[in-house]
Amino acid sequence: MVMNLPNLLTYGRIALIPLLVAVFFFPGDVADWMALAIYTVACVTDFLDGYLARVMKQQSPLGTMLDPIADKLLIATAIVMLMASQRIDGISEIAGVVILCREFLVSGLREFLAGAKVSMPVSQLAKWKTAVQMFALGFLLAGEAGDKVLSINYELGIAGLWIAAILTLYTGYDYLRAGVRAADSLAPKWHLGAHLGQILFPYMIVICLAAAFSAALNLLERFFIPAATPVALNLAMIVGLGGGG
Repeated sequence: MVMNLPNLLTYGRIALIPLLVAVFFFPGDVADWMALAIYTVACVTDFLDGYLARVMKQQSPLGTMLDPIADKLLIATAIVMLMASQRIDGISEIAGVVILCREFLVSGLREFLAGAKVSMPVSQLAKWKTAVQMFALGFLLAGEAGDKVLSINYELGIAGLWIAAILTLYTGYDYLRAGVRAADSLAPKWHLGAHLGQILFPYMIVICLAAAFSAALNLLERFFIPAATPVALNLAMIVGLGGGG
């Protein structure tokens, strides 16, 4: 059924994403609390749509397809907007990029295996990863308003983000390994594992290098360039004075 209650909750979660983006363009504590409220409602619908679909026996192919898409859109939007507002910055950007890359990798793997009629159930560790990730992003979305209520609000958010990134790497690899095994069992002569490794490895290297380069530039801009500017000016003055003498 297209318009059953679980699917409506999923539609609602997708509809909340533009609102989450919009509140980032408004300054102040009220905007921070609104961002947290929108994100919290979206996370609640994430739990309710699956739960109600099972209890009410209203599971549908459309809901099965849209639910993980809505989740990934919400997480990706929150991370991108937090990076844009520099609440996730410096080396912590690597954690955000790792989470984003894993989401795309698992989505592509699921789509491929679905075409081969192979299911890839969510592991218990992946569920814990999702929970840690949701709480971490919630702390970060609260921003300065949250810092006024809880002094370690930002630190909890960043710590949770790194924990989620570490779990993301492990569960992502676990999913990739399970998917390759399942697909290889369907087509052993094709050696899917070798082909996937050849295809994905260069992209993973490029992504990791790009993330590291971006974080390094951010650190250089934030810490080294401002500190180096007065030193450079003083050296220029000394050279200039020496040349004038």
